[in-house]
Amino acid sequence: MKIRTGIGYDVHKLAEGRALTIGGIKISHEKGTLGHSDGDVLIHAICDALLGAANLRDIGFHFPDTVAEYKGIDSKILLKKVVTLVREKGFEVGNIDSTIVLQKPKIKNHIPKMKKILAETLLILEEDVSVKATTTEYLGFAGREEGVAAYANVLIFKN
Repeated sequence: MKIRTGIGYDVHKLAEGRALTIGGIKISHEKGTLGHSDGDVLIHAICDALLGAANLRDIGFHFPDTVAEYKGIDSKILLKKVVTLVREKGFEVGNIDSTIVLQKPKIKNHIPKMKKILAETLLILEEDVSVKATTTEYLGFAGREEGVAAYANVLIFKN
């Protein structure tokens, strides 16, 4: 069996009047993410981790922000395309471990729904998707509520 791991990171600026989409769900908040797509920082980090593990470059290479087709796109669509690319190389997704860095709003109550949506999109079991959240104790851009970040580690394998 061949096993590979990948790490992903993404960050988006927060702005008033924008939707806050994280982990495939919209969260009610006065600020949302700025981005070419829907700005789903968690899904973007997972995409980069999967692409890196499969040695397929990064999310910007496959879905550039200069292409109108991706303007406002639901990031779950991008994640499905990434899973297809990984599978075309003969790999399956083993598990995801991720962390969202956000001062406000608190999202712990949204995590079960995120895990369900991510598992369905990734074609894996919910028990193989870990989503955690943390604050920065008011330090840095996340602490000042200027932005949100996400980290993801993935394992892919082929027999």
